[in-house]
This record gives sequence, structure tokens and C-alpha cells, in this order.
Amino acid sequence: MKISRIEHLGIAVQSIEEVLPYFRDVLGLEVYKTETVEDQKVKTAFLKVGEVKLELLEPTCPESTVQKFLDNGGKGVHHVAFKVEDGVSEALALCDSKGIRLIDKAPRNGADGLHIAFLHPKSTCGILTELCEE
Repeated sequence: MKISRIEHLGIAVQSIEEVLPYFRDVLGLEVYKTETVEDQKVKTAFLKVGEVKLELLEPTCPESTVQKFLDNGGKGVHHVAFKVEDGVSEALALCDSKGIRLIDKAPRNGADGLHIAFLHPKSTCGILTELCEE
């Protein structure tokens, strides 16, 4: 698997509107895109820092995995997303062959036009890992 860069950092927040003044007014970052990803039950807002994106994740319902993360005391960084050059399907096959627990067995559509898949944190040093391709 060839990883070219960190694609984005997913940050769990209860309300994008509540945290936006920090990112905008203090850090000077601007939201360049927002969208709701229905199947993941989240609203997203993307900001850019150089080549890396920050993805603010707001749950849209109590069943959202992001809401469950927040309910369990998780606040802040939710996941690290890596851009893979050889494709998400190939990366998943490699991870599976190395005994990594897959959350997604095949790529799916994610926010910002990406194809994505997640690896389970129980087999990735406690880090929810997302693999991405454009």
C-alpha cells in the first residue's frame, strides 16, 4: 500500500456552528465545503491547512457513530484519513491479509467526493483509520 499523505483529520463536534468561531476567528481558517452524508449520519464542514484538510463531524441523529463517540467521552480527533495511491480496494485486501480488522469490506462513497473505507481501531493501535482515494 502506498500512502501519499494525510488526507484529512476527522474532528468530532456536537455543533459545527459552536466550534466554527475558534477555527475561523482564532486560527483564521475558512470553511470551503459543507455537506451532509446521510448514510454516515453526519454533517461535515471542511477547512484546509496547507495540503491537509480538517473535517468537522457533527452527528445528525442519536444513532450516529460520531454521536456515540461523543457520548463515550470522545471529543476532538475522531479519525485519521490517509490518501492511498494504489486504491482503497487494494489497500483493504492488503490490510485484511495482514490480519487488520476491517470495518468496511469494500470502498463506499464518503464526503468531499472521496471513496473511503475504515479500519477498526482495535487492530490499528487504537486509531480509527480511514483510507481514501479521489
